[in-house]
Amino acid sequence: MLLQIAEPGESKVKEACKARVVGIDLGTTNSLVAHVADASPEVISGEGGPLVPSVVNYGADGVVVVGKLAQARALDAPRDTLASVKRLIGRGLKDLQAVRGLLPYELDGDDRAVSITVAGGKKVSPVEVSAEVLKELKRRAESSLGGPIEGAVITVPAYFDDAQRQATRDAGRLAGLEVMRLLAEPTAAALAYGLDRGSTGTYAVYDLGGGTFDISILKLVNGVFEVKATGGDSALGGDDIDREIATRLVPGLEKAPKKVIGAAVAEARRAKEALTTQSETLFELAPSVSETFARRKVVTRGDLQTWAQPLLEKTGKACRRVLKDSELTREELDGVILVGGSTRSPVVREYVAELFGKTPLADLDPEQVVALGAAVQADVLASGRQDVTLLDVVPLSLGIEMMGGVVEKLIHRNTTIPAGATQTFTTYADNQTGFDIHVVQGERETADACRSLARFVLRGVPPMIAGMGRVEITFLVDADGLLKVTAKELTTGTEASVQVKPSYGLTDEQVEQMLIDSFEYAEEDLAKRNLVIERVEAERILAATRQAFATDTELLDDDVRAAGEAAMKVLETAVAGTDHLAIRHAIEGLDLATKPFAQKRMNRAIAAQFQGVALEDAARKVGI
Repeated sequence: MLLQIAEPGESKVKEACKARVVGIDLGTTNSLVAHVADASPEVISGEGGPLVPSVVNYGADGVVVVGKLAQARALDAPRDTLASVKRLIGRGLKDLQAVRGLLPYELDGDDRAVSITVAGGKKVSPVEVSAEVLKELKRRAESSLGGPIEGAVITVPAYFDDAQRQATRDAGRLAGLEVMRLLAEPTAAALAYGLDRGSTGTYAVYDLGGGTFDISILKLVNGVFEVKATGGDSALGGDDIDREIATRLVPGLEKAPKKVIGAAVAEARRAKEALTTQSETLFELAPSVSETFARRKVVTRGDLQTWAQPLLEKTGKACRRVLKDSELTREELDGVILVGGSTRSPVVREYVAELFGKTPLADLDPEQVVALGAAVQADVLASGRQDVTLLDVVPLSLGIEMMGGVVEKLIHRNTTIPAGATQTFTTYADNQTGFDIHVVQGERETADACRSLARFVLRGVPPMIAGMGRVEITFLVDADGLLKVTAKELTTGTEASVQVKPSYGLTDEQVEQMLIDSFEYAEEDLAKRNLVIERVEAERILAATRQAFATDTELLDDDVRAAGEAAMKVLETAVAGTDHLAIRHAIEGLDLATKPFAQKRMNRAIAAQFQGVALEDAARKVGI
């Protein structure tokens, strides 16, 4: 089923944003803003061109500078000039160990979130830094369009998780923008190509930006953009190639002062960009920067190809995995779309052509195509056009932890979003008055092997016999990929809910490992799940049988009691073992041994229900 995009309050957006809605590509290295003019998307330029470097400088006087001016201050104030902050959003110190030493500024925080100390001892978060970039783009757009911007579509890497997406949305709000939609960058690129070229078919979108890599397989048919599968690496991009060049040419760079590291990486970036149009260039780290680390060397495109190859191979691995997820071969693709400034390099284009066996499309500027697609989507949302439908997917399964630690998946990986699922669960113990709901993300069968997203408690469940209480759990994933979980007790209508906003995110290496583990441990996980489920059921039945034996002794014959107690011992022994089938057989044995006792209890309950009731009324109750 195809879902037409519709946002809550969309009619209000249509009225407010007819003329001044924009699309924003909030990039790791550079950012852009675009809008639709005369039915065609175009990037808004300012002083120095359309690109705004995603760099923010915090001055000692409290003045914040963004863009090229901030970039120019990086050499003199490396600790106060923040670049590539997109790589820090939604991540903790532990996630950033690999790149922390090569950043020219200091990180603080813990394994859940980071902050950066700038001039005057001020601490800023990645969300605040991103908001400064967005403010600059907003200012540029308002100046060009002659009025306030009242709606924006902001793009994010396809593999951004809930924390990273929420952080991006928060940055937009902090910048004073009404965020109409978060849109996956590859989908935005396909949207620009699809509308401009009338493309139909199945395409791979290879997006190698400054700090992130995304690969998505999209099916484009008559204005419908369906993401078949997505993958990538949120910690891999052109910045890594820059650092690789710098460390190859400047021995011991990782031990150099932050200022020297910043200068070396900046010179490496300049050299890499020069090799886009030249076969060789001069890399020079001047003695004025550092006598110890001064370096002057000719670098060729062949050098770049050799140094970049291991990083490009990482992108190739992700591409092959996504093709497998889509159940496609490279020959079945109709084309490959290039996105991101790093794909300008002939080295990258040659690798992509070899990887997919076809020359990639690059008709639109790869640095602008994401912003152009975002502008098209903003225009669609504002105008209420009916000719475009976007179908994105959930990157990892979502579920809840049940008794014993097993996971019940409600929304499965690669499910098209927006998506929803509802399932009813029951109480485990007698007189249970609440549910502790643990939301998890991942492909494994047990909660301890998945990622914890949120916990919340539903209270007010009326006390009943185990198994009688009913709680309805609903998962809703919106078009931005954000999850809302609601729990409702069906007898009283009591509700509780949580908007999942985890305080740190998964890296794509972790996502990849989770997927690999789900296959590698599939058989073991299934056996563990079956064992846990049978143990939980056995313990419930043992507890209920013991309680019934203690409270209804007058209905219990000596031979039934002896048979029941013997069967319970067999079940207890089975529960201590690891054979789930043995537990199941022992449960069935206990059920058979106590069946006469259970029938007596049921007969007494029925008799009590109909005591004093007229015959005709009793007949109506049982449907006679």
